[in-house]
Amino acid sequence: MPESYFHNLITALKTKDKDSNIYRRFSSNKPMPSSEALNEIIQRIKNILFPGFWGYSEINASSIDFYIGTNLDIIQRCLSEQIKRVLCFNGELSDVECNNCIDKSKDLTKLLLDKLPFIKGMLVQDIKAAFAGDPAATSYEEVIYCYPGIIAITYHRIAHELHLLGIPIIPRMINEAAHSLTGIDIHPGAAIGDSFFIDHGTGVVIGETCIIGKNVRIYQGVTLGSKSFPVETSGEVIKGIERHPIIGDNVVIYANATILGRIKIKDNSIVKGNAWITKENKDMIDFEKL
Repeated sequence: MPESYFHNLITALKTKDKDSNIYRRFSSNKPMPSSEALNEIIQRIKNILFPGFWGYSEINASSIDFYIGTNLDIIQRCLSEQIKRVLCFNGELSDVECNNCIDKSKDLTKLLLDKLPFIKGMLVQDIKAAFAGDPAATSYEEVIYCYPGIIAITYHRIAHELHLLGIPIIPRMINEAAHSLTGIDIHPGAAIGDSFFIDHGTGVVIGETCIIGKNVRIYQGVTLGSKSFPVETSGEVIKGIERHPIIGDNVVIYANATILGRIKIKDNSIVKGNAWITKENKDMIDFEKL
């Protein structure tokens, strides 16, 4: 094809960028966040949460400190860079303001690193819950290696802490990576208590403002979603309202159940498979103690 063809096509594509006002940051020479870099960061966090299970497998007592330290150093540098990028990317900032983002990104990265022992403690309880809740599980090791629910909740617990720190975009990118891997879609805003177990997992959806208590077990195809989307008079969807279910402690939700809206499922409840719940209806829920 003639060179003019590609020149005209490039010009047309660049014009579309300007018209849509979405990709305008290309002109500012400020790099956008990288999904590839975030994938590496999450892999390295997984490496240090459970050394030997994820990442390099030949860890021993003499090498573990060096292994964890090396990964921590790389995580700190790479995550700080990605947070800096997303802070600059997410607003119309001057060069001076973007320079301020460097210090802020380092502070936010440290806060996330400080949370890693807490995240590991939560995941240990999740793994124990998966082992206790599935008669097919033969060991904790099998649960860590093989269960998609553990992968999904690992990504989520990291993303949720970043969400609580007010970091934009990155938490969603992390959870969407888990969604692609597992078929489990958890918004990073969802608050999930310890000892959480998703069995099988494919098709599970957990919305942004869900609150899930302790020792909750759910099965494939479960949706914890919004009943409706209130809109402004302009027709735009109102964002940020509490619109997803609250699930109490010690609840079991069986396969393909759908729970919609800001309703409470009481402690110690069993939600039947294929149930469709939009209000607190005792006909749809067995309130028998587990």
